[in-house]
Amino acid sequence: MNTNSLFEPIFLGDLKLTNRITLPPLTRCRSSQPGNIPNDLMASYYSQRVSAGFMITEGTQIEPRGQGYAWTPGIHSQAQIEGWKKVTKAVHANNGIIFCQLWHVGRVSHKNLQPDQGAPVAPSAIRATAVKVFIETAPEQGMLIEPSMPRELSTSEVKELVELYRQAAKNAKEAGFDGVELHSANGYLINQFISEHTNHRTDEYGGSLVNRLRFLKEVTEAVISVFGKERVGVRFAPLFETTQEERVYLGLVESNPHETYITAANMLNKLGIAYVSIAEADWDNSPDLPESFRQDLRDTFKGVIIYAGRYTLEKALNVHAKGYGDLYAFGRPFIANPDLPNRLKYGLPLNTVENSTLYGGGETGYTDYPMYNEAMA
Repeated sequence: MNTNSLFEPIFLGDLKLTNRITLPPLTRCRSSQPGNIPNDLMASYYSQRVSAGFMITEGTQIEPRGQGYAWTPGIHSQAQIEGWKKVTKAVHANNGIIFCQLWHVGRVSHKNLQPDQGAPVAPSAIRATAVKVFIETAPEQGMLIEPSMPRELSTSEVKELVELYRQAAKNAKEAGFDGVELHSANGYLINQFISEHTNHRTDEYGGSLVNRLRFLKEVTEAVISVFGKERVGVRFAPLFETTQEERVYLGLVESNPHETYITAANMLNKLGIAYVSIAEADWDNSPDLPESFRQDLRDTFKGVIIYAGRYTLEKALNVHAKGYGDLYAFGRPFIANPDLPNRLKYGLPLNTVENSTLYGGGETGYTDYPMYNEAMA
């Protein structure tokens, strides 16, 4: 297959990307404390990977209640905005394009991470099970713990959250980001509204699929009002074939995931957003997405489609050759190979990711992975 097909330029909305290799959102837990503030180390990390045609930040909480893991950055304080300016300045100095992923974990949190140790908020008071959150126990130390029981948001509080997303988009724009991605995947807040298993509401945000998609629709409209539709993307993680354990873990496997996410894509297509990103299952022996879903998504959504989830060069080329996708995100390979596009283009060997340094810490396992020419020196 023609590797060069991934190195052809493409327009993402009104932005011209130099290639189709994407840095996806990757939580690394390196923000400065107190305050979950982006820092110089994070600026170095992103600027090292600026050869990606497109970059999306790690999940960035839109408000204090949106945090589910220690040391993840926010976009709700002025100090955080100033910290992110370091990142966007470093990326733009090298002609990179970067979106901020707006994140709210909803029920996937613990009271120790919440303001005044309150209960996490969610569409319905249903506890997340078989999943752990990461709390700080001491400086530079942390532990995994079961999420706390959430409380159900009132209808007025849901509408207030829509406005918090709008404000987060304004903050991201002030920080210099080129656009925003809404994290609507992996069992977090927007996904909790979409899922029939975690949304048992009886108001306008619950019940039918159209109602369960209402929160996503209103949040998308809110951030479009800030950035414009061509600078907005949404990320989903549809699951089809899973074990019982995986169903429990996410709690969000729909009885008809095809209908759920094609309906969502149709709604987003009408809003005219720049892209939809699909995070495929990435555990060992996870199944591929059904071809019928890929085809229906391509037929339904007219913007750019991004795929992620244990992608190799060969898998990306196969999906691309069938016309299903436009951009391809490489997570762990990009962690260990800051010059990943160059390595893929020329068939160069890849560094191996060190799992023990994925979350928390300093430059080790973060900004010290060598470029190919440095490794050969």
